[in-house]
Amino acid sequence: MPNRRNFIKNTSLLALSLPLFKNDLFASPQKLPALGIQLYMVKENMQKDPKGTLKKLGNMGYTQIESYAGPGGIFWGCSNREFKKIAGGYGLTLISSHYDDDPVGFEKQVELAAEIGMKYLICPWKGPQKSIDNFKRFADEFNRNGDICKKHGMRFGYHPHDYPYKKVDGQLPIDVLLANTDKELVDFQMDYYYTVTEGQNPERYIKKHPHRFKLCHMRDVLKQRLPKSSDEESACDLGQGIINYPHLLSTALNDGMKYFFVEQSRFYHETPLQSAKVNIEYLKRLQLV
Repeated sequence: MPNRRNFIKNTSLLALSLPLFKNDLFASPQKLPALGIQLYMVKENMQKDPKGTLKKLGNMGYTQIESYAGPGGIFWGCSNREFKKIAGGYGLTLISSHYDDDPVGFEKQVELAAEIGMKYLICPWKGPQKSIDNFKRFADEFNRNGDICKKHGMRFGYHPHDYPYKKVDGQLPIDVLLANTDKELVDFQMDYYYTVTEGQNPERYIKKHPHRFKLCHMRDVLKQRLPKSSDEESACDLGQGIINYPHLLSTALNDGMKYFFVEQSRFYHETPLQSAKVNIEYLKRLQLV
């Protein structure tokens, strides 16, 4: 059997790195509707100077942000309304947030998010499991959370990392979660990096499950150093690796994806903000095909 390096090289990495030629030379280039960033990427900056960091992101051209449950909560030590006002002053809309289990309870978090017009609360992590039945229980939990979000005019989402693409009891957890969650209640956030480095094809998932992957995280995979698994050492800036974003993002738009967030945790620049700048400049130039 081929090892993981050969498997990745011969499947997802090969397919996604091939040049793409347009069939219609006169087609108008398609662009992303908005450019977003997950604040975890600049977490150190946000913890030191949230207002100054948001201002810099707005000046770069980002218009949407996704938060996470850091030390100051998803509103960074502010009230929900205060944070919305601060971000809005720099041209930024808080679309979504990753959340952690919180003593105030899930529904309270939904109420605070819905009050300021957020679209999503997203579960970012459940961790590897020894039994596929655990993922079936997670699916039930997601359905309940999705119902709570729906009551408040929001949506619930799940963000798969690498482990849902690793077989458990002969099954891929991502397939179990997609099959056992109600599409009327639960959406998914595609992480292109993890999907590719685990040897899967993100386009296949998006096409097979249209309108399930409504959000995404974007970073690239190094050409020079094929990953043995989804470790962070293979991550790089957008446009510097093998992921065919012009094609994949076009597919995503056509199959219902709405929100696109840069998210990177390994940097080849002096600061994360410099990497954020490099990534958005790539997205500004990007023409979908």
